[in-house]
Amino acid sequence: MSPRSTHSWNNWAGNQRATPRRAATPRTTAEVAAAIRAAATAGQTVRMVGTGHSFTGAAVADGVLLRPGGLTAVRSVDTGSGLVTVEAGLPLHALNRTLDEHGLALANMGDIQEQTVAGALQTATHGTGRDAAGLVSQVTALEMVLADGSVVTCSREERPDLFDAARAGLGALGIVTAVTWKAVPSFVLRAREEPMRWDEVLTRLDEFDDANEHFEFYWFPHTEGCLTKRNNRVEGPPEPLSKVKYWVDDQLLSNKVFGLVNRVTHRAPTTTPFINGISAKALGARTYSDTSYKVFTSPRTVRFKEQEYAIPRERLVPTLRDLRALFDKRGWRISFPIEIRLLPEEDAWLSMAHGRRTAFIAVHVYHRDPHKEYFEGVEELMTAAGGRPHWGKLHTRDAAYLETAYPRFGDFQALRDELDPDRRFANAYTRQVFGD
Repeated sequence: MSPRSTHSWNNWAGNQRATPRRAATPRTTAEVAAAIRAAATAGQTVRMVGTGHSFTGAAVADGVLLRPGGLTAVRSVDTGSGLVTVEAGLPLHALNRTLDEHGLALANMGDIQEQTVAGALQTATHGTGRDAAGLVSQVTALEMVLADGSVVTCSREERPDLFDAARAGLGALGIVTAVTWKAVPSFVLRAREEPMRWDEVLTRLDEFDDANEHFEFYWFPHTEGCLTKRNNRVEGPPEPLSKVKYWVDDQLLSNKVFGLVNRVTHRAPTTTPFINGISAKALGARTYSDTSYKVFTSPRTVRFKEQEYAIPRERLVPTLRDLRALFDKRGWRISFPIEIRLLPEEDAWLSMAHGRRTAFIAVHVYHRDPHKEYFEGVEELMTAAGGRPHWGKLHTRDAAYLETAYPRFGDFQALRDELDPDRRFANAYTRQVFGD
């Protein structure tokens, strides 16, 4: 294991920082186990970071910080069964390329592929889907190192309670060192992106949900404008955007120009409604098809802070109407679109979609803008609707609230008490959400 002098660490958005007592880059599962045993001897806590794409303090390490860059191997690929085992630090974009090389793919994923596989999994990262669920539902086994330094494997057949708890475990039950995915044969997605007015989207929401494998939309605050996106499988061959069209739409407009817009609204918030109106009217329709992960994901270079809540699917439309009313009531000036996604129910104990069809509402602000008043107002609305906060995105909920939101929350806490009674994997965030 390569030791490092103490380094400060910060996440992608720049709102979380840590100065651990020690940092190291383990290169094997055995080295992870050794680091945990050494930390126990020194009375220190241990956290494994990812790429810092969580906005919460989930990855903040006070004692020993383990970096994932030494655990990136692809251990096995079985094209017949679709079972693929990779180490925890492998980035999703590398997993996607590996799967594609073997004629495989993830059935569903979110819109960013920079995270490590373990980091994305431990915070229950998801996309949008009618039938295919999030990452926690595409895993068949985990290799973990527990607080006593033992290495265990869990699956639906072997230690099933640990498997159901640890798939979205926030690193609180042990450090995940390898993940076995259940991939599907590779497929081509056809994306249809279309601007649409607010009232039409809400009126036709059930229709869009029923008719499309993957549906999501964005609402531009202070306007009537929405951008809808419908992704469905097609036979192919792919008909991707031209290099020029991709650069103009996804690099220039969605990132460089959008970054400029946010710098303007940061300095002059009163211009936000006017600028959002221009942005909404400038939206154009486009249709293209490509390898699935290239459609699911997009480049994101404009830094932001985010809060996302998962609410029962049947509460979506009234909650959106209440959210829009809050803009007039509170006088907010928000430049970032609000993102709405859908997901079938999942069985991982701490999945935000556990046991119910779910709608996700995500709100963002430019990373230099204040977020507290806006996020607190949205959070009050979402919790009134039975919402569950995304584990990797900003929220103020604690264990007292979360135990009312998750049917298996008590079981998770009991398993944690059994596996990590000394709280070797604790930090301030786990103390907030699990009530230590």
